[in-house]
Amino acid sequence: MSQRSHNRSTLTRLAIFAVAMFGFGFALVPFYRAICEVTGLNNFIKPDAPLNTQVDTSRWITVELDANTRGLPWSFAPRQRSVRVHPGQLVQVVYEVRNDSASPIAGQAIPSYGPRIAAGYFRKMECFCFQKQELAPGEVRQMPVVFVVDPELPKDVATVTLSYTFFELNGATPKPAGNGVSG
Repeated sequence: MSQRSHNRSTLTRLAIFAVAMFGFGFALVPFYRAICEVTGLNNFIKPDAPLNTQVDTSRWITVELDANTRGLPWSFAPRQRSVRVHPGQLVQVVYEVRNDSASPIAGQAIPSYGPRIAAGYFRKMECFCFQKQELAPGEVRQMPVVFVVDPELPKDVATVTLSYTFFELNGATPKPAGNGVSG
């Protein structure tokens, strides 16, 4: 085999590998959503079904609220750092987000819970995390979360942390309109 055909064969394999990895990257998002839907964890596609629960006034749970961004020039924080709730009580909290950049940006918030076991007992009826958020330059938005902590949460769990992390949605950010003139 000549050096030239060997190089061509290597380049062909490398190109096939690059295309396969690119396709694999695109396949990860729907795969992640499917896994989350099946397991019920980090389900940001639809709200939880309302529970027919009684409020357990015999105990309190402290829900600590946290907010983060990854790769976004946004300011993002809860309006209050924590709330005390009775299991089964319908609660609303508000987060505030601001686009600190000079460009419109689209983002998606992903929730996480601590301790991890709490995820199975935290029911969100309304959440900004169910859909992408598009913010204009300098735009500030108040975003509510309505939730219930299931009374079946183990008794030894007295504090739950609800944390949201906003990620930029690549390819979903609106582009400024051009004047159609190329230069």
